[in-house]
Amino acid sequence: MSQLEIKNLHVAIGEKEIVKGFSLTIRQGEVHAIMGPNGTGKSTLSKAIAGHPDYTITSGEVLLDGQSILSLEPDARARAGLFLAFQYPSEVPGVSIANFLRAAVQARMAEGEELDATAYYKRLYSKMDLLKIDRKFTSRAINDGFSGGEKKRCEILQMAMLEPKFALMDETDSGLDIDALRIVADGVNAMRGTNLGMLLITHYQRLLDYIVPDYVHVMWDGRIVKSGDKSLALELEAKGYDWVKTELAAANA
Repeated sequence: MSQLEIKNLHVAIGEKEIVKGFSLTIRQGEVHAIMGPNGTGKSTLSKAIAGHPDYTITSGEVLLDGQSILSLEPDARARAGLFLAFQYPSEVPGVSIANFLRAAVQARMAEGEELDATAYYKRLYSKMDLLKIDRKFTSRAINDGFSGGEKKRCEILQMAMLEPKFALMDETDSGLDIDALRIVADGVNAMRGTNLGMLLITHYQRLLDYIVPDYVHVMWDGRIVKSGDKSLALELEAKGYDWVKTELAAANA
């Protein structure tokens, strides 16, 4: 069973340290949720792990099956089994969804091995049906003119086709109405299983009503300060984060 280990990670943007000693181990088959107020480093964490060049890892380790991935370029990290679903997916005019995904799937195949077009489209259409994406979208440019819900479904479609070992989902619920949230959550839940570990980053309990996590963690000032099960998310929804701040102040007094 694969595992993703984040050990005492410190991440900076320019001269400012944002992530300050974050540690977490995620195993395939597990769903972890990270909650916390704005500015605690949640999105910074996911982007740094994926290899975004704007974020500098100053110390710590990120290990995939015991091997450090920090020297790898973002595309190599993806081929190793990581997937990042963005909070704000980019538009890519001129590149169709079908061609983009075909190239991405082909890139993960062994050198000299060719993707069978018939099998590829059969699989693509089955994933699109699962996510209630009109098959006409295969010819549309990636996210170009898409609604918020369509962009997020396109992200989940990419995840379904690439079959990563670990998915980092950065506020996937952002900008979704309740119907779009249910459709996206249904797609994510359909992929849950022993071959996929997930890290869900969210501000709100509502996502966790549909994608029920195994573990919930509170991130505060760049690190995990509290962990629990689904009930912790319900407590945060009911009481906010001030009580966490009070507990931290008492512990550090």
